Amino acid sequence: MGSDPNGNNQESGTQIPASSSLFRYNSPLVQVILIGLVCFCCPGMFNALSGMGGGGQVNSTASNNSLTALYTTFAIFGILGGGIYNLLGPHLTLFAGCSTYVLYAGSFLYYNHYQHQAFAVVSGAILGVGAGLLWAAEGAIMTSYPPVNRKGTYISIFWSIFNMGGVIGGLIPFFLNYHRGDTAASVNDGTYIGFMAFMSVGTVLSLAILPARKVVRDDGTRCTNMLYSNVGTEAIEIAKLFYNWKMLLMVPASWSSNFFYTYQFNHVNKTMFTLRTRGLNNVFYWGAQMLGSVGIGYVMDFSFKSRRKRGLVGILVVSILGTGIWAGALANQIKTPPKVLDFKDSGDSFAGPFVLYFSFGLLDAMFQSMVYWVIGSLANDSEVLSRYTGFYKGIQSAGAAVAWQIDNHKVSAKTQLTVSWILTTISYPMLLVLVLMAVKEDKGEEQEVVVEEPVKQVVPSSADNINNHSNNGFDAK
Repeated sequence: MGSDPNGNNQESGTQIPASSSLFRYNSPLVQVILIGLVCFCCPGMFNALSGMGGGGQVNSTASNNSLTALYTTFAIFGILGGGIYNLLGPHLTLFAGCSTYVLYAGSFLYYNHYQHQAFAVVSGAILGVGAGLLWAAEGAIMTSYPPVNRKGTYISIFWSIFNMGGVIGGLIPFFLNYHRGDTAASVNDGTYIGFMAFMSVGTVLSLAILPARKVVRDDGTRCTNMLYSNVGTEAIEIAKLFYNWKMLLMVPASWSSNFFYTYQFNHVNKTMFTLRTRGLNNVFYWGAQMLGSVGIGYVMDFSFKSRRKRGLVGILVVSILGTGIWAGALANQIKTPPKVLDFKDSGDSFAGPFVLYFSFGLLDAMFQSMVYWVIGSLANDSEVLSRYTGFYKGIQSAGAAVAWQIDNHKVSAKTQLTVSWILTTISYPMLLVLVLMAVKEDKGEEQEVVVEEPVKQVVPSSADNINNHSNNGFDAK
């Protein structure tokens, strides 16, 4: 099975000599930054497009139907994505996933001219497949590559870079539609073309990500010992997730973590603000995500010596903040302003809804970063965490698919708000129980990493050996 590019025998269970350089190409930090840049270009721009409400269109029907198709296939391939990542490695998995984002943005460019939603719906379904692959790979990288006691910090680094994509993506429609004022209903072609350009760059950049077996932490440990996997193994391990008590405790958090987007994008940003103001709001919404991820990352890594206590405090902080923000959303919904707001023309009445939307971005980042930290604390191996994060994204996407169809059936904004609030509230005690029962303290985790088990192998057939040698450049094991 050979050795890595540095000549280190991958079959041995020994550690690689430690390195103090953070900016080695095969260091966890550089790889997390790279996956952050990939997500900056692809899902970051997708988030900016979705955050416009209705995909930047006056009528939300096409966007809602495409997003329902997207999250339906995402739910399936999110769960399968971890196994696919273990089979194909990051290059093929990420490249295939990223390429579907370009198609999705292009479908709305087409819709801008012909108003036929079939292309948008089909491209949404295809994007769901790609997103499932991308996010399973991203989750494995973000939760397994970092050092054990700095997972919150690395998650916040990723989340900040990723959401800078939403910030830049929000500036694109803001500048391109600025002089169209409050008379414009749909964004112009240049907006979609700008999104497609960034997504294309991210697709190419995905090829720079290294597989887990080639990434070496500063203490000399690798992120996984696995050299091969097979379809049978992955099918069995994915099936086990559905009766894994740790995953079952995460279901409420998984289901609710994208459910609230429908309300935030379609009933706050789209309904309450002019087109150009919606672009500006997105700049601050995704900017708030950067602040939120850094803040919760600090709490989860540095607030207390005890790892379990840090997890409990982090969940409590998010639950208190979330309760306050959703209460503010209810108050705002009750007194919805009679006319659409513009950042230049609406005066003081603009401030309250704007702060609410900013706070939603803050809460989203804190909630999801907290959940990723909990997932990352359940294991250290990339093979296992790819399945855990795939399960999280799959259930999350099922919830989102339901949410977009609820909106399509004209369920009231107040009802959507209430359901979103209840779902997130239910998830907090479940996560507290999970942290209390499953999260180990740092000392135990460090010992587990240093004393490495023998390399896990699925011995390939002679035909597999030939294929592995011929496809080595793609890490498609």
